[in-house]
Amino acid sequence: MDHPSKNLNLDKKPAKGYTGSHKRSPKRSFMRFLSTLIVLGALGYGAYYVNNSQPELKHKALEMINTGTFHTLEARFTAKQIMEKERLTLLKDTEHRYSDPSLRFHPYLLMEVKFTNPNHQTEEGIILWDLIDGEMVLDTRSWNKTHGFADCINAGADRYEYKILATIAENGGKADRQSLMTSLNMETHLFEAWIDRARKKKLVVQHGNHYRVHLHDPLVNVRPSTFIADPLVTKSSKHSERLNRRYTPSQIKKAAEASFGSDFAIRTTRDVFLPIYSITVQNPDGSLHTSHWNALNGKQITHANLIE
Repeated sequence: MDHPSKNLNLDKKPAKGYTGSHKRSPKRSFMRFLSTLIVLGALGYGAYYVNNSQPELKHKALEMINTGTFHTLEARFTAKQIMEKERLTLLKDTEHRYSDPSLRFHPYLLMEVKFTNPNHQTEEGIILWDLIDGEMVLDTRSWNKTHGFADCINAGADRYEYKILATIAENGGKADRQSLMTSLNMETHLFEAWIDRARKKKLVVQHGNHYRVHLHDPLVNVRPSTFIADPLVTKSSKHSERLNRRYTPSQIKKAAEASFGSDFAIRTTRDVFLPIYSITVQNPDGSLHTSHWNALNGKQITHANLIE
């Protein structure tokens, strides 16, 4: 049997121990090092470019890498508690009965922010922004929201157009040309350009000499902070059904920064999910009626068509 050492081709060299008989060319080693350096540099530049110019690609990549764990707002009500509390409303009589409830998770963007109040003092707060309907939550007790941000996001509104909308709102929802121009403190040619752009985007309509926001009961001129009734607690969840978002975090951040002025700053952001119960009632004729309920405050979600 051959000794294992016979399969090794080693040459003994003075003062240098044992080396393989095939010497690596210094030029080849340098070229390999240079190629590696170029590849790493290209990858680094690509990551930097995506991070700065295409944040949504980065976000999707992180979602792919994600093991399935995500952050949810901690439920304060169980489906059973809501079903018992709303029994008289949901079950008309003994012929109606509950089916098993289901749990899904509604995407929101949670932002820690700072801003200045009307007294020019700095405040800090938290904003919860719905990534399905594009509106900001004003109060977690009622879950009331703004109305108009989704239209502005869809139209690609900039900070000048948000300023026009805010000024019209401050004037009671309607403003004539002269008072609007005076409130905005701008020259005639600039005003004409801005108001014409807002009209073309269907954000503002003109009736005679007056302008108004092109929405029913618009509500976009708000304090940039969600009223949090109780501390928000997040926890990790896995393997649960998450609803698809319609708006991206970058769209929401851009809208908030354009709307809330130059002193507004976003400190941190986090994707969070609101637990939603789908409670189904079986009617006597065999048909089903499903309603959706907020697990944080126990209230029914009125715009249920958004999460179907």
